[in-house]
Amino acid sequence: MAKKVAVILAGCGVFDGAEIYEATLVQLRLDEAGAEFQCMAPNVDQMHVLNHMTGEEMQETRNVLVEASRLCRGEIIDLADANPDDYDAVIVPGGFGVAKNLSSFAVDGPGMSVNEAFLKFVQALHKQGKPVGLVCIAPALAPKLFGDGVRCTLGSNDDDAAKAVVAMGGAHEQCAVDEISIDEERNLVTTPAYMLAGRISEASAGISKLVEAVLARA
Repeated sequence: MAKKVAVILAGCGVFDGAEIYEATLVQLRLDEAGAEFQCMAPNVDQMHVLNHMTGEEMQETRNVLVEASRLCRGEIIDLADANPDDYDAVIVPGGFGVAKNLSSFAVDGPGMSVNEAFLKFVQALHKQGKPVGLVCIAPALAPKLFGDGVRCTLGSNDDDAAKAVVAMGGAHEQCAVDEISIDEERNLVTTPAYMLAGRISEASAGISKLVEAVLARA
């Protein structure tokens, strides 16, 4: 029977939502591996909306679930309605939406709060021993999700987000863009992707290994 993976999206667009290349690569690699997957997102407003051409804030409101639906041809569900028992694993692509919409990390740093539906879903799978894959900036949430001592990577130990992980009690592991970090005890797989990548092929290399590792553990 094919493994079924939850893919949690944080909107649409690197600066205020989910990173589009990362979200697409995760779905592509899952499909190529013969896995089933279901995209989902919280039904909440984005922290803000940015013009991706200028970087300037736009005076409008967008919904994270509605925006995330753009990344999966509308095949998406409300994260609050997802049943952890239905899935063998979960993967979270990056993008600043992870730090703005799935959490308040972008504003509050180590003192961040995490979206309740997101926290509940990921921790439920974790308690069942199911693997979790976090991409790009998403590993910054690992200490809040899994507690002190969790091992993860955002790429460079010198990155501010990596330092925040350590400040929250996590153990940050330096990692090349095309590699992954695995916390065997917590069944957590992480990869830097666009924390380090300069081109889509570089992000693809690490994401491919992450998807393979998550499915092997599911």
